[in-house]
Amino acid sequence: MPDTPEEKPARHILSLSGGKDSAALAIYLRDRVENMEYMFSDTQKELPETYEYLDRIEAYLGKPIVRLNALVGFDHWYEMYGGMIPSNHRRWCTRALKLKPFEDYVGEDQVFNYVGLRADEDRQGYISHKPNITPVYPFREHGLKLKDIEGILRDSGIGMPPYTKWGRTRSGCYFCFYQQKIEWVRLKETHPGLYEQAKAYERPYEKTGNFFTWSNGESLAELEQPIRMEQIKREHAIRIERNLQRRENATLLEVFGEHESVDQPDDDEDQGCLVCQL
Repeated sequence: MPDTPEEKPARHILSLSGGKDSAALAIYLRDRVENMEYMFSDTQKELPETYEYLDRIEAYLGKPIVRLNALVGFDHWYEMYGGMIPSNHRRWCTRALKLKPFEDYVGEDQVFNYVGLRADEDRQGYISHKPNITPVYPFREHGLKLKDIEGILRDSGIGMPPYTKWGRTRSGCYFCFYQQKIEWVRLKETHPGLYEQAKAYERPYEKTGNFFTWSNGESLAELEQPIRMEQIKREHAIRIERNLQRRENATLLEVFGEHESVDQPDDDEDQGCLVCQL
């Protein structure tokens, strides 16, 4: 009888977003999981600091980070959708540029997909409906929290993502619609060229004539007006001060139970796309 073909071993894949949690997870698992594959879904619209961070992580890991969407990025799909920019109600960017490329990369192989959700987070990451993809949450399993993730990044020498130095709180596209108003202001001040490119996408949707904006209820042309930018900065400073005062009046238990950041959203939108952030 002919030999039965050996079953293909399961693949181990860690998806990097350019954020702190997935970076720390890659560092944490580097010497714990053999044959780990690292990948990054590149929209071609990332912040330059994100690409810099990925290069730094890649050098530390000593293995290449596979860049998906190298030939087909955001602009391709933007035109395919008739110039309709994505939003929290029209998240075609997540589906077309993050989820589908990942599942295409995986194919029908049995895969363990490592996700950087921490033990102190009450949220769920992307879980594929494909039966061959099994999510794994090492930080949750081992009880690692924010201070542990910060320690991993510090001790490795990788550090926090460089965009955090100018106040950006998330990885993802420079025009991410989940940005807070203050983050748009900071983008304008730090990367004015990218702000102008983001503004150029705000145009009437050809099928209906509707005008869609990145920032909820306000165009970037309106947001960048000096008086409006100063107003956003003042409101942001007031929120920070209120949160600090709230912390001063809280018990230690309440303090340690709070969210890691005092930088709360300006709007009542979701906290963003976890596929992009983790």
